[in-house]
Amino acid sequence: MDDVDPGLQVVHQLRAVTLELHLLGTEFAQRNGLHPTDLRALICLLDAARTRTAATPGWLGRQLGLNSAGTTALLDRLERLGHVRRVRDDRDRRRVLLEVDERAVALGQSFFGLLIAEVVAATRTLSDSELAAVRGFLAAVQGAVATQRDPR
Repeated sequence: MDDVDPGLQVVHQLRAVTLELHLLGTEFAQRNGLHPTDLRALICLLDAARTRTAATPGWLGRQLGLNSAGTTALLDRLERLGHVRRVRDDRDRRRVLLEVDERAVALGQSFFGLLIAEVVAATRTLSDSELAAVRGFLAAVQGAVATQRDPR
């Protein structure tokens, strides 16, 4: 009965999309010898690079809900696989910044590139106002999830 409510229909669609993305990410991680947390870390680091956010081990640990030891183990794995580099900050040599290696970007692009292209193509079928509505809706959903996860 709840499927009659259009809002609940959207909730069910979001849940289905979330599940499909999770399964796709799990497949990518398994194919490439990664732990699911490794993939989430790479996504966080790519997003940080895109937004020009300084990604430090402490920042990454907070993003993923990991303690210092867990973050170090994660970074050791990613560095050993050649996906991430630790580099000294030019402005503060005491600070370590994290960078995703270009090979990791290429690997992700080879796996997720078609999906990204299809999603981008789907957005091109929308008018500016429709796209603004979709972006606003997704931002509201992301905010609601973030609040539920950390209600501070």
